[in-house]
Amino acid sequence: MTGLSLMIEEQFAGKWLELIKETVPQVSRLAYLWNPANQSSASSWRAMQGLAATIKVKLQSVEIRYPGSIDDAFAEIIRDRAEAVIVDSDPVNNQARIIEFAAANQLPAISVFRGFAASGGLMSYGPNLYELGRRAATYVDKILRGAKPMDLPVEQPTKFELVVNLKTAKALGLTVPPSILARADEVIE
Repeated sequence: MTGLSLMIEEQFAGKWLELIKETVPQVSRLAYLWNPANQSSASSWRAMQGLAATIKVKLQSVEIRYPGSIDDAFAEIIRDRAEAVIVDSDPVNNQARIIEFAAANQLPAISVFRGFAASGGLMSYGPNLYELGRRAATYVDKILRGAKPMDLPVEQPTKFELVVNLKTAKALGLTVPPSILARADEVIE
């Protein structure tokens, strides 16, 4: 087995917490929207549980086990009065519905892939998918030139990107700190 790994959530758990807390300093209740059947998401959940206390936030586990359970997850977020949402990348998550829900309920939301912020989420932080695709092409080239896949290592992402959506921030009544904007790879205005 070879290629590029997308076991990513556990790598970013602390960064997501840090970015939300820095952007919304008064936040005290965060919801993590995830699928517990996804091992990567489960690793993130464990990592965030340990980190939440250090930034003085209460972390709420909101599980989506199948696409039809999203409405129950939304009701749980509202019932437990979450002030921001961290969204994992599991395919059972309906990104468009989550972004609509977050906007309708004035909840800052962050996820892993750039498309989340580009579609109206507040922020995304994760691997640069363009770079992963470029690196995957390198693997294909090596294999076509005779390299044995078992001789090629499985690689983790090495290039990451922070995308901030200022239109969403404005709609939420947030001022994104200059420190976040200075680190952003892309700012959507």
